[in-house]
Amino acid sequence: MSRVCEITGKKAIVGNKVSHSNTKTKRKFNVNLQTKKFYLPEEDKWITIRISTSALKTINKNGISAVVKEAREQGHLKK
Repeated sequence: MSRVCEITGKKAIVGNKVSHSNTKTKRKFNVNLQTKKFYLPEEDKWITIRISTSALKTINKNGISAVVKEAREQGHLKK
């Protein structure tokens, strides 16, 4: 399973690790993913999704129903 947020579509990016002597080597910045269960009252079921912590803040702000609806429209989350 790839490390991609199911709500926002965020994934790992590539950058440089910079040492004290300023030597640069490639490294990966992974997304902070969490596995969470949410209850959708409209569908009367529980869903388990892997989301980034920034998406979790968005869910707390806007509500799970609105966020899931928008993610499905964008194609990040399957039905």
